[in-house]
Amino acid sequence: MYQTKLKIGLFGIGLEAYWKQFEGLKERLLVQLATIHQKLHAIHPHIVNEGLVDTVDGAFQAGMRFRSENVDIIFLYVSTYALSSTVIPVVQRARVPVVILNLSPADAIDYRVFNQLPSRTRMTGEWLAYCSACPVPELANVFSRLGVQFHQVSGVIDGDEECWTEIREWVEAARVVHTMSFNRMGCMGHYYSGMLDIYTDLTLQAKFLGGHFEMIETDELSALRKEVGLQDCAERARYFGEIFDISPECTSEELSETARTSLALDRLVERYQLGSMAYYYKGTGNADNEITMSTVILGNSLLTGRGIPVAGEYEIKNCQAMKILDSFGAGGSFTEFYAMDYREDLVLMGHDGPGHMAIAEGRIRVKPLEEYHGKVGRGLSVEMSVKHGPVTLLSVVEKAGRLMLLVAEAASQPGAILEIGNTNSRYRFPIGARAFVNQWNSHGPAHHCAVGIGHIANKIEKLGKLLDLEVIRVC
Repeated sequence: MYQTKLKIGLFGIGLEAYWKQFEGLKERLLVQLATIHQKLHAIHPHIVNEGLVDTVDGAFQAGMRFRSENVDIIFLYVSTYALSSTVIPVVQRARVPVVILNLSPADAIDYRVFNQLPSRTRMTGEWLAYCSACPVPELANVFSRLGVQFHQVSGVIDGDEECWTEIREWVEAARVVHTMSFNRMGCMGHYYSGMLDIYTDLTLQAKFLGGHFEMIETDELSALRKEVGLQDCAERARYFGEIFDISPECTSEELSETARTSLALDRLVERYQLGSMAYYYKGTGNADNEITMSTVILGNSLLTGRGIPVAGEYEIKNCQAMKILDSFGAGGSFTEFYAMDYREDLVLMGHDGPGHMAIAEGRIRVKPLEEYHGKVGRGLSVEMSVKHGPVTLLSVVEKAGRLMLLVAEAASQPGAILEIGNTNSRYRFPIGARAFVNQWNSHGPAHHCAVGIGHIANKIEKLGKLLDLEVIRVC
């Protein structure tokens, strides 16, 4: 898939008039900027560093380079006091979000040593080396009046884990913005008839999340199945046996047909360079398409497990949520509320169709189903639970011509699940099951959502800020 790499713009600011007045100040600030570069490079290697900008001419030059290099986000290191007029040409030209780094060279000034310096000039130079907080209000004021999107991180250059965790989260959020902007989602089939909450506006999705939507016919996947050879089917079926826990009830014929569809799905993804896919097809009277859509679950689970999330019921909004979670490295499996366990204060959640192999608790089980409930056909299905431990739920919500991100953190709990051949997990929420369900539903999401491992609500909140999306955190 064609996709450029995320690029980070970095520059520091200062006031040219200081350099002749205070010996060694500029060199000291450049060393601090180099340290920041090194730390950023450890988080993400593709950095465009414009150095220390201290004049209007330098600002225009930096802005033009950032624009020509197509940077996705800019980190602005405030090393000392600087004029806002030497910053505006950079950010206006680049037209990307800015994170202001208000980073001090140490956690505090050594007041005793400072006050024993031999001259007022030396004192002033030392003061200016710690003066990173000084111009931030000025920058914030001007950025706000100009409509420049900006965010702030305050802390210490070295030894401040909280500060650098926050910076790392901004980089990861920018990476996800970049991924979504280049993502190609396949839309195969049509919506599940009457499930009005999942219908969405593709133009609205493109407006806020970017990417491309490829309309794909089910007939095309059926045609690709016919091109798959018997030997390839046998090899894929053997691979299923290696990675899945396959029930003895599954027949060799079912495994062969499912393997054929899995290989056809791989070819479809390659043909359209897909990074995700939403699908559903009612299928009436077309035997080829009915077989195709009855045998997609294992192949779609493989795709989801390797970073190409696939959502059933043509749930485009939830496919976007799955892709976001997966792009954060959290997985992203399709789920919905099943039932409530009031005795243990849990919410049971899961879904039929594909699961995310990379976040499963143990091996995924494969079972044959005599009926796909509410859908045409029968065949092999997957049964799994999400890994026990911290999880994050995410829903992309469409409201009044905008998108919104709804997020909650919980824990996947061990214990008995419904062994019905679907994904199924038990979740405990810090605010309790009743309060969670009531609060979550009050924001009007679709009944599906995505679940990933780890607590990443902080990262999703930063993603929302970069995308200019409201983020509501339930818990």
